[in-house]
Amino acid sequence: IVAEELISQEKYEDALTQYEKLFNEYDFIFLRDYKIASQLSFLIGENEKGFIYLKKAISNGWKLTNIKEQKFLSKYLLDSDWKNIEKQYKDLHKQFLNRIDTTLKNRVQLMIEKDQKLAYEAYIIEDEDKQEKFISENFPEHSEEQLVNLIEIFETNGYPGEFLIGNHVWVSTILSHHNSQGLDYVRKDTLFDFIRPKLIQFLNKGYISPYEIALPEDWRKTVLSDWNESPYGYLNPPSTANISQINKTRKAIGLRSVDLRNKLIDIEVKTGMSFYLPDWVDGKIKIEEK
Repeated sequence: IVAEELISQEKYEDALTQYEKLFNEYDFIFLRDYKIASQLSFLIGENEKGFIYLKKAISNGWKLTNIKEQKFLSKYLLDSDWKNIEKQYKDLHKQFLNRIDTTLKNRVQLMIEKDQKLAYEAYIIEDEDKQEKFISENFPEHSEEQLVNLIEIFETNGYPGEFLIGNHVWVSTILSHHNSQGLDYVRKDTLFDFIRPKLIQFLNKGYISPYEIALPEDWRKTVLSDWNESPYGYLNPPSTANISQINKTRKAIGLRSVDLRNKLIDIEVKTGMSFYLPDWVDGKIKIEEK
């Protein structure tokens, strides 16, 4: 958060220093932080550092195809640089593959594919009543089986996220689907209540990001309030009446404020950098009048 606040103030050298302190303090670094540090380095003319953090990002799972899609980097990398990266890519990516648990990754990937398949079957039903009937008849058993599997993984392996399997989306998506089944189901559900303290433990240990708690919890509390509340401001846009409480809720789990997110969007536009902000909200989060 401190680094991002410095970025929002256009203090890029100080922000890079803050990221470097972060890298020295923690054993596990999220891929996103290496991506940002690499961009900051190139922006301020620290090209050598830029390549160091770019290579660290690759060894933490950044794919070459995604790097080539990064328009900001294309402004700073020469043809010879790209050739050098391509030459080293295989060995760097191998470090990533050796670090993660591929067996566990395959297991969780099958879970998310099963989840997405059922969600799509519900999505293509146009009649609202038929859709709700399909969800109520098919989702509870499926979702409870998914969460029982997750609990077993949590207790045996830990949280199967970026640290263990190199993916930070799958589990939060499964949990979000579980919490979006409708008011009657969510009101009586106890599985997420059992899981949430475990999520907080993994967050405090530095193995998951705040988003992986915020999104499924936003779904849960939004459904429970009959879509009148959104504690993190994702599913319902914040208003002048509740923005203070939303920022307080965000701060409690280490998530940036709405204002800081919106300032980072401005910096993205100004510099061309990408901060890889959650893409389920497009651009800035609008604060509506009460």
